[in-house]
Amino acid sequence: MIQLITGAKGKGKTRYLLEKANESIKTADGHIVYIDKNQKHMYDLSNRIRLIDASRFPLKSGDEFIGFILGIAAQDHDLQEIYLDSFLTLAKINEDSEQVKDYILQLENIGKICDVSFIISISMDQDQLDPVLYDRITVSL
Repeated sequence: MIQLITGAKGKGKTRYLLEKANESIKTADGHIVYIDKNQKHMYDLSNRIRLIDASRFPLKSGDEFIGFILGIAAQDHDLQEIYLDSFLTLAKINEDSEQVKDYILQLENIGKICDVSFIISISMDQDQLDPVLYDRITVSL
């Protein structure tokens, strides 16, 4: 399953994502991973949530990012949710709606195969996204 949190930079997507992750750990049956572009929010997350600082890995493209996600999913069979903060930065992609759609649909397929939910913050307004993704938007700020 894919849940998108959309909106321009500075609208509160990260704060919402952090709160959602911390709330979900209270009832989670499996592991939760939060992937961020740095370690800035380390102390904002429950210590039961695994924070991964993506800047520590030499990811250069969206395809490498997908491989990175597959590696995380493959090594943890109890993985339940992956939170992706600043999706465009993490995935090394621009605001091209077609490219964004393609990578989000790839993540959706990974989620189905591995039984993992993805909760993604993306610095784009709803009208900038491909209409195919509209039903995956849970919050638009």
